[in-house]
Amino acid sequence: MTLADRVQRVEHSPTLRIAALAKRMSSEGIHVLDFSVGQPDFPTPDVVKDAAKRAIDANRTGYTASEGILELRQAIADKLARDNGLEYSPQDIIVSPGAKATLYFIAMALFQVGDEVLIPSPYWVSYPEQVGLADAAPVFVPAREENGFRLTAAELDAAVTPRTKAVILNYPSNPTGACYARSELEAVAQVCQERDLMVISDEIYEKLLYDGRTFTSIASLGPEMKERTVVVNGMSKSYSMTGWRLGYAAGPHDVIDAMGKIQSHSTSNATSIAQWAGLEALRSADDDVARMVGEFERRRDRIMDRLLAIPGITCPLPAGAFYAFPNVSAYFGRSHGGAAVESALDLSAYLLETARVAVVPGEAFGAPANIRLSYAASLGDIEEGTTRIEEALAALR
Repeated sequence: MTLADRVQRVEHSPTLRIAALAKRMSSEGIHVLDFSVGQPDFPTPDVVKDAAKRAIDANRTGYTASEGILELRQAIADKLARDNGLEYSPQDIIVSPGAKATLYFIAMALFQVGDEVLIPSPYWVSYPEQVGLADAAPVFVPAREENGFRLTAAELDAAVTPRTKAVILNYPSNPTGACYARSELEAVAQVCQERDLMVISDEIYEKLLYDGRTFTSIASLGPEMKERTVVVNGMSKSYSMTGWRLGYAAGPHDVIDAMGKIQSHSTSNATSIAQWAGLEALRSADDDVARMVGEFERRRDRIMDRLLAIPGITCPLPAGAFYAFPNVSAYFGRSHGGAAVESALDLSAYLLETARVAVVPGEAFGAPANIRLSYAASLGDIEEGTTRIEEALAALR
């Protein structure tokens, strides 16, 4: 059987593959500490689960409008106005089965053969694959560790060519935890306006910010930026609803309408029960989110203390999300017990085999000097896991 060319260009998600391997090892009785998965380890808030149960009891289990129930889209519009200073009507909002699906529909609606899409690197693993599936070309723009992995306006400007159509921004970032200050976004926005770039602003970790930081959506920096930006968000990370698969986008009506066409012929609609649960999350779960953020911040502080105490490791302080992205290249060129470490991929395999710790190699994110650790894990697991990592690295010679 001959598969389509587009499938040959796409790889399986490396983060999901590593998580599956860690789960398989655990099922075999091997005590693996898994820092690979990007999902909160907290349960979905009770108010959200209760809303889903009420939806089932009320028989709200049929198809919905493809773009999402009106009540949820209105609640999203209210949230964007309240939290981000952005005015959208429900007709300019689409609800999809996860922010990942939302991003895919954007790529299919906007990009085509001949287009280039700028992606700051390190990047979330699915951005280049989705751009490629839309027959466009992903172009990586390195964001330097010494600048906290934040792309500067000058670096963005230098990467633009006559074929550049858009830039994808993700902040707080997966995998680095980096976030932009308002002044940095203003400089980036100026380049986007001068160079006529669309912006896909992935704000899924918006509420997971630390040290008293506030979040600014690039779409809020004036009417012109709003008209060239598609804002992406969802319930997975902030509300611990990863398995519910509920994301959304807000943007120019022609883009949202085009996404709706694609969604209507693919997923039809997000799950009806999840939509009613998401509505309750936006209405009632902010206190639960605040508690999770407080705990994530404590975990971030501890994992950073432990990582930076290991000789040779460098790592900018994550401003948000729940990932640390240390540079481990000081350990390349070493070996232990016949295991040679020449790359982050090798080091990740060594840590899984020797220390029974699952991390994601930086190659998956376009950063071969780094590994990603999710600190969506208990403080106890963080203590034990970083101890195992420290001991395993010390054994390399």
